[in-house]
Amino acid sequence: MTTTEQLPDKVTRDELRELFLFEKLDDDQLDWLAAHGDRVAFPAGETVCREGEPASCFWVLLTGEISMAQTIRGDEVETTRTSQRGAYGGSMQAYIPSAEQTYQSTLRATRPSTLLALPAAEWADALRTWFPLPIHLLEGLVVGMRRTSTIQSERERLLALGSLSAGLTHELNNPAAAAQRATESLRSRVAGMRHKLGLLACGKLDGPTVAQLVELQEDAVNRAETAPELSALEASDAEDELGDWLDDRGVGGAWDLAPVLVAGGLDAEWLDKVERAVPEGSIEAAVRWIAYAVETETLMGEITDATARISNLVGAARQYSQLDRAPFQEVDLRDLLKSTMVMMSRKFEGIQIVKELDPDLPKIPAYAAELNQVWTNIIDNAVGAMHAHGDGTGTLTIRTRRDGPHAIVEIGDTGPGIPDDVRPRIFEPFFTTKDVGEGTGLGLDISWRIVVKKHHGDIRVHTGPGGTTFEVCLPLEGPAREDVPAEDEDESV
Repeated sequence: MTTTEQLPDKVTRDELRELFLFEKLDDDQLDWLAAHGDRVAFPAGETVCREGEPASCFWVLLTGEISMAQTIRGDEVETTRTSQRGAYGGSMQAYIPSAEQTYQSTLRATRPSTLLALPAAEWADALRTWFPLPIHLLEGLVVGMRRTSTIQSERERLLALGSLSAGLTHELNNPAAAAQRATESLRSRVAGMRHKLGLLACGKLDGPTVAQLVELQEDAVNRAETAPELSALEASDAEDELGDWLDDRGVGGAWDLAPVLVAGGLDAEWLDKVERAVPEGSIEAAVRWIAYAVETETLMGEITDATARISNLVGAARQYSQLDRAPFQEVDLRDLLKSTMVMMSRKFEGIQIVKELDPDLPKIPAYAAELNQVWTNIIDNAVGAMHAHGDGTGTLTIRTRRDGPHAIVEIGDTGPGIPDDVRPRIFEPFFTTKDVGEGTGLGLDISWRIVVKKHHGDIRVHTGPGGTTFEVCLPLEGPAREDVPAEDEDESV
């Protein structure tokens, strides 16, 4: 039961009755505890039980002082220290059917101490025998909460997926519609180009003239690809000048042609080359042929941009979902954050985005899809806080950096901050400040479990009137695959 050198000793009924934990038990129950429990002595500094090890005993302090500690960001942090006789810890939910339990904290004697050690399985049987109704009710409460938490967690994931899917559909629809419009326009422009080519051919142009005109068309297309973007005033002045040039030569629809030619980087000086290359009476057909070529190139550029946007969105969706990749893998946190930002882009209306992603941050072993869920939950809360207060604007800052053996992801907002009375409860399951039906209160609880339980990391919160920053800390070494508990495994306190 213990690795201490001192042999265990039995406690007496009178000693047990003095402890607040057992003072209401009858003689038979106290006798049972005295018979099954061992008195174990620990010198100062010796560990009673260690976090993560199988929870085999229920420990009760008889004399001395003990501390309780948990591992946070790779460091053991003391959470409690007490010398109160009867203080207890260890396997506290052994009487509830579940998977094998582990100690959730490390207990250590801070000065010479003695503790009562009760075997977990026998202690659980005794509790169920002595207090069948309370244990039954407690078991129902714990199991019920676990089931409710599972259902709510799945619903939280589905709601998030539905929201992201709606946003992705909207984002995909825009470039798809643009590509469709450009394709329809391209079809008519190509038909017009064929028509104008026929008119030019009917003008009995000789070979050198046609060759020169084709060369000018190629030059116009090249100019369209590299044309600088003009300001509204510059474009207006250029269109006026070009419209006058076309009017002077009797080209119909000059004010429709001028914007197309200007957008393609063409001016009156360049059109003079076309005028010199074609015979009299052919200038309008030649200019329109050139304009169709420029507009065709512009439309193909729009189609290329639209399809590239669709491809990027699909790539971001694949990166976000990780459906085609192993659950546990080496991941680049910057890629995960970028894909999440793309998936949530529809929510950022009125929000300024600041990204400071460390290019030297190494990859880490992690559950990529679940980390994306963490970013989604935290960012959604941040955006919601900014939209719900003031004029709905603000700044969302995403920052990554390295801190020794850890990778840090900071997600900050310029919202009103978290009230002092709410701050201690934000990671509690089912706790939410949103209206009924607006939130499940599981987003941050799920995030905490993913980061702390599954990745052995930590989440810290810095908040004030000027905003809130969540700091997610992940070990660069990452969790060992076999060390990560299953999601539905019971977690003793």
